Amino acid sequence: MSGPGPSLTLVRRLRAAPERVFAAWCSAEQLATWFGPHHVRVEEAEVDARPGGRFRIVLREDGGARHEVGGEYLTVDPGRCLAFTWCWASVPERESRVVVRLRAVEGWTELTLTHDRFADEATATRHQRGWTESLERLLARLDGGPD
Repeated sequence: MSGPGPSLTLVRRLRAAPERVFAAWCSAEQLATWFGPHHVRVEEAEVDARPGGRFRIVLREDGGARHEVGGEYLTVDPGRCLAFTWCWASVPERESRVVVRLRAVEGWTELTLTHDRFADEATATRHQRGWTESLERLLARLDGGPD
C-alpha cells in the first residue's frame, strides 16, 4: 500500500482488544484524550468514521500555536483496519495517507500504523515523532482501564 514519496511504519502492542483500540480512533471524545504529541492537546475533534466520511482535529500547542488536520476515511473495517487521507490545513496541497491495521495476538492487539505519500523526508521525520508520542499516549490511556 505504499505510494510515491517517503513513508513511515510504527508497530505497537496494546493491552486491549482490537475493537477497543479501533473505538479509540473512531470516537471524537476518545480521540481527544490521547491524540497528538505530548506538548499539544486536542481543542476540537470531529469524526465521521465511515468510508467517504471525514475527520477534523484542531490541536493547540502548550505555547499557544494552533494546528488543524483533517481528511477522508478510505477504509473502515471495525477492529481490523482504518485508512484515511491526511492533510494539514496550512498545506492543503500536501495530502498523505494513514493506514492503521489491528491484529489480535495472544491477548494483545498489534497495531501497525503506516503513514505514506509524504512530500519529503523532513515531513516524514516530523510525523514520526508525532505518531510515536500519540501512540505512547494511546497505550497509556488503554492500559489505564475501561472506557
